[in-house]
Amino acid sequence: MSKPVLWIVIPCYNEEQVLPITAPMFLEKIHSLTAQGLVSDKSRVLFVNDGSRDKTWELIQGFAAQDEHYIGISQSRNRGHQNAVLAGLMEAKSRCDITISIDCDGQDDINAMDAMVDAYRDGCDVVYGVRSKRETDTFFKRFTAESFYKILNAMGAEVVFNHADYRLMSARVLEEFAKFREVNLFLRGMVPLVGFKSTCVTYE
Repeated sequence: MSKPVLWIVIPCYNEEQVLPITAPMFLEKIHSLTAQGLVSDKSRVLFVNDGSRDKTWELIQGFAAQDEHYIGISQSRNRGHQNAVLAGLMEAKSRCDITISIDCDGQDDINAMDAMVDAYRDGCDVVYGVRSKRETDTFFKRFTAESFYKILNAMGAEVVFNHADYRLMSARVLEEFAKFREVNLFLRGMVPLVGFKSTCVTYE
């Protein structure tokens, strides 16, 4: 199997304080996956600026000028997290083999990407990043988050428990996903509807 081209898609909104910390981590992960022979050196870190009002876009431009593995796109105004993720995925779908979407704040374990890529190489087109436990959350946050998933499932929504928007999707999944014409986006409820072989990778 040839080495897949991976794009890590990261929505950004007013991340001036966070980006200098997390951006090097994402780049290091690309280099690590490349060194292991899991992905191609043509892999990229794609930042999607969602109409930030601080210096987020200037930082993204600076990263891109320093290293070709960083790239960025900027929306004309703030369109919300889900639209920013979708914009990044649609930008990437014809230019890579796989995408991994992840938030910029560093709360998700980027080391789970290794297992995600392994699962893709084993034949999975969708790999969900799932938190194994929420011990670091407050009781209120843990209770409301778990209740949220339970209510969605009770209403018939096909969602993966404790999964947000940290996931791997292959290019062929994205091609099918692009045919959806939803206006009110809820990606974690839409992705399972596309089909294709999927699995979960857990992390703390």
